[in-house]
Amino acid sequence: MTEAPSPDPSGAPGLWTRDFVAITVVNFLVAMNFYLLMMVVAKFATDRFAASPAVAGLAASIFVIGGLITRPLAGRWIHRLGQRKTLYVGVGMTVVLTALYFAATSVTLLLVIRLLHGAAFGITSVTTATIVVGVMPSSRYGEGIGYFTLSQTLATAIGPFVGLLLLQHGSFDAIVIASTAVPALGLLMMPSLHVRDTRPAPERRGLARKPELGGFVERSVIPIALAIAIVYLGYASVMSFLALYAQEIGLMTAASVFFIVLAVVVFVSRPFVGRRFDGKGENSVIYPAVLTLAAGMVLLSQARHGAMLLLAAVAIGLGFGAVQSSGQTIAVKLVPAHRVGFANSTFFAFMDIGVGMGPWLCGLLIPLSGYRGMYGVMAALMIVGLVLYHVLHGRRATRAAAAS
Repeated sequence: MTEAPSPDPSGAPGLWTRDFVAITVVNFLVAMNFYLLMMVVAKFATDRFAASPAVAGLAASIFVIGGLITRPLAGRWIHRLGQRKTLYVGVGMTVVLTALYFAATSVTLLLVIRLLHGAAFGITSVTTATIVVGVMPSSRYGEGIGYFTLSQTLATAIGPFVGLLLLQHGSFDAIVIASTAVPALGLLMMPSLHVRDTRPAPERRGLARKPELGGFVERSVIPIALAIAIVYLGYASVMSFLALYAQEIGLMTAASVFFIVLAVVVFVSRPFVGRRFDGKGENSVIYPAVLTLAAGMVLLSQARHGAMLLLAAVAIGLGFGAVQSSGQTIAVKLVPAHRVGFANSTFFAFMDIGVGMGPWLCGLLIPLSGYRGMYGVMAALMIVGLVLYHVLHGRRATRAAAAS
């Protein structure tokens, strides 16, 4: 049974239950495992196996391919095996596969391990996102999912920092040890997590068993997932090319703290974003957030000094942080409880497509436009994403709010 949320002093249903805290911490630890390795695996492939830049890049990106493969399957497994069993499988695989990096004696074996590691991450991330919806009151989905996704945002700042620090003062082996210990700690925490498996009505149980589109994908989530994927595609340009761009324009010092500033902004703004979502609806968050993100891309494209680069980090943090949590919240609000696993797997699969295609498309664009021009195009792409959001979801949300 899930621990029942108790009211907080204001009379609203309680959010910070034992189960909510536990699943959020597990999500943070698994995300830390991912980001600890993400920043250093390409360098490891180059240094240890003399891999070409293309192969080293594949060693980093093949992780995303593994996750993309298992995310649609995870929704089925959650409802067939149960949430707890699926989570144990995902986190257990993460621990074992991380330890197997010690056995990577060739670049081919490294690629296989990275692919399977990404598959484990795909299972785990969908399952934690599904469990957390069941341990919070529906009236506080915006706030609760905001705090939950904040755990991953913190991992994006802390993980690369710790990974680079260990690489500078230790070795890749030290990173593997730390990366194995982190999800192992999450595995130790899981017996204290009590969740109730969601079951579809008897007449709908066959859906989870049939090998048809509805058994893998939540159709109602595709429109919002597609719009948010466009935003993720643009944001991927920041993650992938900021270091090279900063080196070209001579702003490496400011770039070294760019993601720290971004994470701090997300951390500070997230509670306000979640409460606004719950109180005033998704459009009150998404429209200004995407516009702010586009403005941040424009600032980034025109950065001539460190202060302007960090101001771009503030705008991008405000915009992307709000879109990240609100997009997932919209997805789970569109479906009944027994389809939340499918909603999350569908949403994350589109997110992976956006993140995976972003670096490739930007890499094609940079020789034609340069880094500044590329970030200008990404700002325009954010507006395209906003228009797509309005057409596919926003205008319906406005009519629904007016009707209610």
